[in-house]
Amino acid sequence: MATFKPAYLIHGDDHGRIAERRARLRELAEAESGAHGLELFEGDRATPDEVAANLAMMTFAIGRRFLIVDGVERWKEKDLEPLEAALKAIGPDTTVAFFAREDTRVKAPARLHDAVRAAGGDIAAEENVKSWELPKWVIARARELGLQLEPDAARALVAHVGERQQRLLRELEKLELAAGEDRRIDVAAIEAQAAPSAERRAWSLADALVGGDAPAASRVYLALRSQGERLPGLIYWMAQRVRTAHEAAAALEAGEPVAQVKRRLRMPSRAADRLIADARRTGAEPLRRAIEQIADLELDSRGGGRAGGASEDTAALQAIQRIAGS
Repeated sequence: MATFKPAYLIHGDDHGRIAERRARLRELAEAESGAHGLELFEGDRATPDEVAANLAMMTFAIGRRFLIVDGVERWKEKDLEPLEAALKAIGPDTTVAFFAREDTRVKAPARLHDAVRAAGGDIAAEENVKSWELPKWVIARARELGLQLEPDAARALVAHVGERQQRLLRELEKLELAAGEDRRIDVAAIEAQAAPSAERRAWSLADALVGGDAPAASRVYLALRSQGERLPGLIYWMAQRVRTAHEAAAALEAGEPVAQVKRRLRMPSRAADRLIADARRTGAEPLRRAIEQIADLELDSRGGGRAGGASEDTAALQAIQRIAGS
């Protein structure tokens, strides 16, 4: 059984790793206490006063209570006094986790760092490594897995997979599983084992949307986010595929021959057959609405939409459910 500290602060500019740790904590919390034992603080609800009031609130729930708080990088030092008092008196069966997605403009307040330490909690910094330091970082992570990665192989892995640390870690884990007794990894092994491009995985998400498979689309989305893919890039691929499907559906409904539509798609034959089948089944009008909903999601992700303060992942998952479930 997992053991939990009273408080955690996970902060830094590696937003993919932070999202992965948040998802993992939520999974552990639900396994430990069920959905009723988990409270989420996002958007307008994620304030020091709101969290402090909930920490002080009496609860009759059985088992450990978990509070997950997003957006603490926007908090101000002067607003933290009530929360400091609440953390000093935190109950033995309560865990609160603060998540700060930092950049050059916003940071978790130093006073929050101090309050988490004073409560007996843990602080973890998830920072992006500079691009020129990545090969050395990859070699060190490989060593932790018992692999001997040559410098040329480390550079090849970064070139093949990209600079997102979570994707590099996933590839190292695949290499470790495939290594067997020979723990020395050269460039040839990298070429044989490294993952396909992010674009191909993003197509899986877009295809699930067009096919109306909401559970699959949600799973692929969360997997891509945990690997460090950013929402704007995923929105681009989703929008492009759904527009292509809409054009195909409209052409088919107008009586255009399937062969002619397929030639215009400019994609592998099997992929084109699948997209045409999904587009025909879904229909042009639902796909037109899906394009509008993706545009709304893009607006929400830039802070100008109707998401009501929800986190970008919550807004994206809600949009996926609306699009694929329609």
